[in-house]
Amino acid sequence: MTPDSDVRHLLSVLAEHRIGAVVVSQNGTSVDGIVSERDVVRALAERGPAVLSDPVTAIHTARVHTLTPDTHLQDVMRIMTEQRVRHVPVMVDGSLCGIVSIGDVVKNRIDELETERSALTNYISGTR
Repeated sequence: MTPDSDVRHLLSVLAEHRIGAVVVSQNGTSVDGIVSERDVVRALAERGPAVLSDPVTAIHTARVHTLTPDTHLQDVMRIMTEQRVRHVPVMVDGSLCGIVSIGDVVKNRIDELETERSALTNYISGTR
């Protein structure tokens, strides 16, 4: 989403794509900020419905924590927990290439636990 997009447009993008946040970028590759549903709710509570006409930069987070495809899952979880964020942009050579959400992290962890449980069940079944 470009910095001059208004909050009303942001809401339509979030709803249309069923997502919780978007990256704010002037050129589509840099990360100038990130704006989430939480940002909208806080702004609405503080300033009322007039905020819908404001640019997303009026409510976005400009200091964005990013990661790379090589970032370990433990580090992703630590960043999300310590920074209290649910979405982290993924960068390669200074360019945006994706975003990891808390849902992605939870799904990955559940898959790991199910794999471990299956391996343990198979081991126990094979030793009886």
